[in-house]
Amino acid sequence: MPIRRLTPDDAPAYRELRLRALREHPEAFTSDWEEASARPLEESRQRLASGEVPFWGAFDDGGALVGMVGLDCPSRAKQRHQGTVVAMYVSREAAGRGWGRGLLRALMAHAASIGRMDLVLTVTEGNASAIRLYQEAGFVAFGTEPRAIVVDGRPLAKVHMHLTLS
Repeated sequence: MPIRRLTPDDAPAYRELRLRALREHPEAFTSDWEEASARPLEESRQRLASGEVPFWGAFDDGGALVGMVGLDCPSRAKQRHQGTVVAMYVSREAAGRGWGRGLLRALMAHAASIGRMDLVLTVTEGNASAIRLYQEAGFVAFGTEPRAIVVDGRPLAKVHMHLTLS
């Protein structure tokens, strides 16, 4: 199960998988497919090069990117102990094979290595498989934000979850 940090060379595959996630599961993400698809590939390349929000990718036996997750770390002094799990996605054909767990493990190990003590994330209410994955990793729900996003005119709630690393 090859999981590694994504580099600028991965930008085309990253962008393709990201757009697929946003198109197939608009309710699962705060980002919007129309907005994301209008951005150039170079923006994805720069995002992966900057390291401000590092991403990890899961690659199948053929070398195709089948999953990804990012870690957004606040720079403000009072929040430097925290990281936010973002853009978690595993493709439908790769689901149920442990990729999500592996991606979270890689992210959690990195977060701990750079001194992050806590991780937070949001997940759309009703996304049972994602909630289960996060709970199995040790995340605990601490609140629900009603009407956090609106998809096709339908308001959806987001469950806020927290994990203590140390």
